[in-house]
Amino acid sequence: MALLDRHIGFVAALREAGLPVSLAEGLDAVHALEAVDLGDRASLRAAYAATLVKRPAHREAFDLLFDLWFPPVMGSTEEARDKPAYGDPELTRLRDELSGILRSGDDEALRAFARGVVGAYGRGGGGSGQWFSYQVLRILSADTLMAGLLNAVLAERGGLEEKVARRTFAQRIARFEELVGQDVRRRIAEERGVRRVARANVRPPLEQVDFLRATRADLAALRREIHPLARRLATRLTVRNRHGRRGRLDFRRTVRTSLSTGGVPLTTHHRPRRPHKPELVVLCDASDSVSSFAHFTLLLTYALREQFAKVRAFAFIDGLDEVTRFFAPGADVVEAITRMTGEADLVWVSGHSDYGRAFAVFEERYGDAITPKTSLLILGDARTNYQDPGLDTVRRLTGRARHAYWLNPEPAGDWDSGDSAASVYAEVLPMHECRNLTQLAEFVETLA
Repeated sequence: MALLDRHIGFVAALREAGLPVSLAEGLDAVHALEAVDLGDRASLRAAYAATLVKRPAHREAFDLLFDLWFPPVMGSTEEARDKPAYGDPELTRLRDELSGILRSGDDEALRAFARGVVGAYGRGGGGSGQWFSYQVLRILSADTLMAGLLNAVLAERGGLEEKVARRTFAQRIARFEELVGQDVRRRIAEERGVRRVARANVRPPLEQVDFLRATRADLAALRREIHPLARRLATRLTVRNRHGRRGRLDFRRTVRTSLSTGGVPLTTHHRPRRPHKPELVVLCDASDSVSSFAHFTLLLTYALREQFAKVRAFAFIDGLDEVTRFFAPGADVVEAITRMTGEADLVWVSGHSDYGRAFAVFEERYGDAITPKTSLLILGDARTNYQDPGLDTVRRLTGRARHAYWLNPEPAGDWDSGDSAASVYAEVLPMHECRNLTQLAEFVETLA
């Protein structure tokens, strides 16, 4: 593949993986390549990273794609080892060689060793012809070398603390496992195509992780991201309100000023702008199917509550309860959501979402919360379990509100499938797809 084709493919893969790379930044990368030695892979990686990566969270996906599109060149020694090698004596020799490399900390030697053992042990048996990293890691069992490494290095350097040595070798063993994975992906990419392997192995950036498909680790990382995101949004909203559109034209003052220029209004004057801080009422489906989405929306809303004159939150499943009390100023929001789940009266009979009943209970008990100053925000997947959607109630509520919006965490392509009443509700109030932090932040900025 020519360098230009490889560059275009790499930039396209970054965009497909969710990294925001503009055309101008792609051109910046081309100019950066003119200033580095293209034969120096580390410099090439650094040039691309400096021009294309905007956030530390994007670096992992960038590195994985860089290794696929710009794989290291294999040396003749590594090619020679790229053949099956079996037997206990051979494995013992390889483990001793790995132990020596781990003690030396030579990264290039570790990379070459990883490629060699993947070539020898990485291809699956049984005629599958596939490459696997777990076979290599299981056969060599690098983590079992720790005790021997510690004994050897502590005997040589009596002053070296065991804790420091253990951490150092743990990092080197993790690096070896990473290099094995890289080489397996390289070999698969050579056989099946880079684009196919990239799609299968690259996870989207954290801010684009789907709420409804997030792993436990993703959820923990997303919680840590909420407050920095709220700070960025709050700063942006404050600046926008301060320097937003000017107020209405002050006709008298403009005319008086124009007298000094012969009646020509060269300078216009405007009345002070009065920014509107909306009151916000949130109706939140807290059923299991959308609980993670509801939690993150509440987290961000309450982290931004200074942008609203008043915030009231209500959660429902087939029962409904006000949960504002759990989010008092100074409260830990994650703890508040845990308390809400355990203490709020959200289940009436079945514990399955019943939108119609929840809306009816809200109107009966808390209807006065909706005023002409209120922005109404409904959160949920609009799946009614084939029960009454309560459209008449929704019409009355949205009719009394200043603005009304519905955020749906499901892909728009899934709306109206099964028991979804998304389009039915969308005829009454605007429904927005909101599947990740990026979409959520964009919407909250618009709302505030």
